[in-house]
Amino acid sequence: MYKAVLFDLDGTLIDSADDLGAALNYVLARHNKDVVSADCYRTQASNGTIALLKLGFGEQWHRLSENEQETLKQMFLDFYKQHLWYKSRFYDGITQLITHLDSQQIPWSIVTNKPAHLTEPLVAQIPEFNLCHNIVSGDTLEKAKPHADPLLHSCRLMNVEPHQCIYIGDDERDIIAANSADMKSVAALWGYLNGNAVSSWQFDLSFKTPWLLLNHISSCFNKK
Repeated sequence: MYKAVLFDLDGTLIDSADDLGAALNYVLARHNKDVVSADCYRTQASNGTIALLKLGFGEQWHRLSENEQETLKQMFLDFYKQHLWYKSRFYDGITQLITHLDSQQIPWSIVTNKPAHLTEPLVAQIPEFNLCHNIVSGDTLEKAKPHADPLLHSCRLMNVEPHQCIYIGDDERDIIAANSADMKSVAALWGYLNGNAVSSWQFDLSFKTPWLLLNHISSCFNKK
């Protein structure tokens, strides 16, 4: 029986691809480059700023100097930080899942590779996340996912043992981290999946919708 739930953020709790894509296309437009379609940028939405910029600039990216790359990265981040929760949205069923956890006083947390300077202001704009027990960002510790340390750190903050937790994410690194931390690993099949098939991921469970995950969690928690 679980005692706590840990979530990845982008591609699991929220669909932030369109805000990230808007930041990318802003930078591209400012440099007279063709914008990238949603179908394309969604495949890189959970891989960070550099991955998105590489997608947009293609081979030209590698011909840029470090200073030029850093300028583009900062332009992207400046735009994105002003539009963290504009086009982003919850996946259908997530608000009901969070409401259930809160009503049952089940501790839950967010463990993401998104850096804290983006994660914290984003989460602060979302009232549904007010009772999130803790947030572990990609730069909270020395190591990020797929290393187990961020998940273990979140467990310590909740005062629960890793084997009593379930971790849900939409990327193979989430599954690797959960398995390494001795947690129940769950693939969020509604997420980005980085355009990859998940058949090789060694997850314990997978769900096509948050509603199915909610049903599972409802049946597996000891009621207080």
